[in-house]
Amino acid sequence: FNDSMMPDSNSMSSMSSAPASQEDADWAVKVANANMTEVELSKVAQGKATSPRLKSFADMMVADHTKAGDQLKQLAATKNITLPANLSDDSQKKLDNLNKKKAGKDFDKAYMDDMLGDHKDAIDAFQKGSTDLQDADLKNFASTTLPTLQMHQDSIKAIAGSK
Repeated sequence: FNDSMMPDSNSMSSMSSAPASQEDADWAVKVANANMTEVELSKVAQGKATSPRLKSFADMMVADHTKAGDQLKQLAATKNITLPANLSDDSQKKLDNLNKKKAGKDFDKAYMDDMLGDHKDAIDAFQKGSTDLQDADLKNFASTTLPTLQMHQDSIKAIAGSK
């Protein structure tokens, strides 16, 4: 009987510093980009939004998504996941388009639409992550971040509904 034929016991246990699977790493990269996008779009809105409710929503977005991004960066560092330093091309286009809008109703609507769509996508990704991720720490991050994203979605829906 040869011990080397046995499955590696380390791969069976969840080690917090073990490298994440490719799927888990891809998830982390995707949500890191989404998170950075929320922060950058919201920084523009802090300056250009005309609705006081949208301005305060943008403040909350910058604060909450910066915090989540920092948590994800720390997690990724322990798991040998390289997160993007810059926005993806699609996210950069979205940011450029928002930046081109003049302050006023058009800007407010564009920002609201971005936030409504982005939070739907984020909630889908985090719900999937909270059930499908293999890495226990990333799975926990997804589960604990999800309620904040749902609260953001409820807030932007309320603001959009009041327009």
